[in-house]
Parts: sequence; C-alpha cells; structure tokens
Amino acid sequence: MATRASTSVSLPPAMLKDLDRIAKAEQRTRSELLREAFRSYFRLRYGEVPATAAELRALERGRAAMKRGDYLTLDELRHAVESPRRKKRHPKA
Repeated sequence: MATRASTSVSLPPAMLKDLDRIAKAEQRTRSELLREAFRSYFRLRYGEVPATAAELRALERGRAAMKRGDYLTLDELRHAVESPRRKKRHPKA
C-alpha cells in the first residue's frame, strides 16, 4: 500500500518562482515545502495536527543528534550554505 498519493496544483508563475527559490535556499523539495505549508494552514484553521510516525522518528533522531553534540549553530549553518563569491571572468580577446 502506498504511503503517499499524488496531486497536481496550479500556481501563478511568480509563486512557483518563489517556491523554487525557497526550496533551493533550504535544500528541500517543492513537495516538502508544500506539505509544510498545508500543515501550517490546517493547524491555523483547524487546530493542532498530529505528527506522522515518520515526523516523530525524525524528531527523535534530531534530539539524539543534539545530545551527541552533532549540530551546527545558526551562524555555522549560514556560513555553510553561503555560496563562495566567484571571481569575475574576463572574456578572452
């Protein structure tokens, strides 16, 4: 039995561009971001939504990693995801 079902969603081009920009910056997929957006909407509109079994396992893995000291500070994370500045190339003559 499948654990996920697929659907299509139409978005205005500007919204899709924003979605892709955020997905790239956060190194996440469109699906991950949209699932999170839907969960936030449902929580605001209808109250708390119970976490899935996979989400609970991910939380436990994260808590265990933090206890081991396996994490980055916000500054370390920002530094890790920043693109190194490229040197400008001069066109060949």
